Amino acid sequence: MKQKLLLLGAVFFGVLAFMFTFHQINQEKSRIRGEAQDVYLIQVVRDLAENEKITEDAIKEIKVRRFRNSMESSTLREIEYDRKNMVIGREVRSLIQAGSILQWTDLKTSLSSGRSGLTALIRPGYRAISIPVDATSSVTGLIQPNNYVDLIGTFRFPDTKGDSSLDTITLTILQRVRVIATGTDMGVLASSGSPEARSRGYSTVTLELTPKEVEMIIFATQKGRLHLSLRNYEESAITHQLQSVNWNFLQKHIPSYTEEREKMMKQGR
Repeated sequence: MKQKLLLLGAVFFGVLAFMFTFHQINQEKSRIRGEAQDVYLIQVVRDLAENEKITEDAIKEIKVRRFRNSMESSTLREIEYDRKNMVIGREVRSLIQAGSILQWTDLKTSLSSGRSGLTALIRPGYRAISIPVDATSSVTGLIQPNNYVDLIGTFRFPDTKGDSSLDTITLTILQRVRVIATGTDMGVLASSGSPEARSRGYSTVTLELTPKEVEMIIFATQKGRLHLSLRNYEESAITHQLQSVNWNFLQKHIPSYTEEREKMMKQGR
């Protein structure tokens, strides 16, 4: 009798273990199915020969269901349909059969011609150079590509009278310098009429300078602090007989500055 009870108990607990395992398996299957999602990829609709360029009529959108555990490895290779503009016109490495899912490794490496981007905006005879700026030196970040600015520098030089002490001097270095870019914003208009890469903020400004001016500005940035002074978009005049301002000059000329500003205000300027 005792042996029968033990046998019945073993069968009972065996059935319970089987039911529990079966339940766990079903739960895991449901979890995996729930984590699956649809992705839209590019499918080739006809055979593509080696070196053939991909055309829009050679591909189509296909919906594929992917589980999460396979998403990461597959999406690194497979090309999503919303990136088809990056594919059209590219050459394929080797034969691709119709029905295949297009992958990045199917495409030949595309090299830039070197004629697009910032280099296309630089006029012959000039060079582009970037200088660091902050909110103060960039007119609170309001300078935009294709604006014109003056470059003003503040430096500490040995006193001109032979004194060994250093004297702080501020002077205008260059006038009417074209700004090509602020940060990564080159001011290029897209079809919608808005800049393609408008920077929300920037810490550099790229200027268009002659080769000699490039040398001078690089030296100036190493030896002092530069500020940009924004010009009116219609003003192209160059001011001559500029001054070099130090403490003594400032003290001496404050009254004349006040008179000059008062005269301009009366003239409505």
